[in-house]
Amino acid sequence: MRTYRFFAWWGVVVGVGLAACAQQPPAQTGATPVLNQSVTPGAAGLQTGAEQLPRYLPLLQGQRVALTVNHTSRVGNRHLADTLLALGVKVVKIFAPEHGFRGQADAGAKISDGRDEQTGVPVVSLYGKNYKPTPEQLQDVDVVVFDIQDVGVRFYTYISTMHYVQEACAEQGKQLVVLDRPNPNGWYVDGPLLDLRFRSFVGMHPVPVVHGLTVGELAQMINGEGWLAGGKPAPLTVVPCQGYTHQTRYSLPEKPSPNLPNDRAIYLYPSLCLFEGTVVSVGRGTEAPFQMAGHPGHPGRAFQFTPRPTAGAKEPMHKDQPCYGYDYRQTPQWPQPFSLQPLLDFYTQAPDKAKFFNAFFTKLAGNEGLRQQIEQGMTEAAIRATWQPGLDQYKATRKKYLLYPDFE
Repeated sequence: MRTYRFFAWWGVVVGVGLAACAQQPPAQTGATPVLNQSVTPGAAGLQTGAEQLPRYLPLLQGQRVALTVNHTSRVGNRHLADTLLALGVKVVKIFAPEHGFRGQADAGAKISDGRDEQTGVPVVSLYGKNYKPTPEQLQDVDVVVFDIQDVGVRFYTYISTMHYVQEACAEQGKQLVVLDRPNPNGWYVDGPLLDLRFRSFVGMHPVPVVHGLTVGELAQMINGEGWLAGGKPAPLTVVPCQGYTHQTRYSLPEKPSPNLPNDRAIYLYPSLCLFEGTVVSVGRGTEAPFQMAGHPGHPGRAFQFTPRPTAGAKEPMHKDQPCYGYDYRQTPQWPQPFSLQPLLDFYTQAPDKAKFFNAFFTKLAGNEGLRQQIEQGMTEAAIRATWQPGLDQYKATRKKYLLYPDFE
């Protein structure tokens, strides 16, 4: 499948209105990139897909609509569900991803079916008994709308939810409308590619850790590369953002999940989330999750924090134990691109290297090689060199599905 600036797969053609970017594209060398001035929804010249109601309301009128949404699915200050219901759209159900419809559940916590108290619409969990809408759940649905703010990282599970919704739509012949949103980490591509032998809900596609795509672009890639079961594409319409480019530094108006509270955490997330496959805490249960890292037995570090039960982290790693390590809120460069250095620093100084990694690390890395390379003492530069052929091939494929001017 080839992607054009004016494009919709099996759906209504949607135009892409884009603002020109005045800055130079960021270098892919680990240096601090030069990005556009930080922008948020509602800023002059920038509109998310959801904010462009005239472009997708005709697809929903007279149809039975299911929404795949959470707390980030907003049109201005109002939730998309409330907006569509007020306009007379027949919303028959809501599919909820990890963290739930209102976005307050812990990472990995089971989400139950129920009914939204504000709207009365049934809520079906896609993070509990099943990740994929069943034929029965889609039987009374004509169109599925996906509108969730992603952060552009392979192991962030909202894109896994989108994959399964897209796959169900392909199998059941249901129209899927993706309301696109900017990617706050969409200004570069980096990290090892996923080996499909290690495919899981935290990594479903053969893309790098930082894939550099919006959800709309990724949905097109999933269709075009035949990654759905059976290779059959979903009937897909993408409503692109206006005023966004892959050089735009985008500041999220809502935290996308309980433990990504601000821009710094979102920028650090690709690098620090790899610690979730180790004995090191990333600050869940503190005021600054994904902005620090530490361990009770980490030697020689003055900085310390103590994880406590909090909303979104009821049982944090090393609960009530002082952890010693690093405060990444003090890093001088801003924003931060993906780096292995935090992981390498901790592993080098770990007193018991045999217990440093756990089985989850391979799923996050997407391969078994990264752990072996670290254990063998390879430098970050040497490890990165092994990724380059795969990254070059991926970047060439990625360009076919871009809806916005790129960073290079």
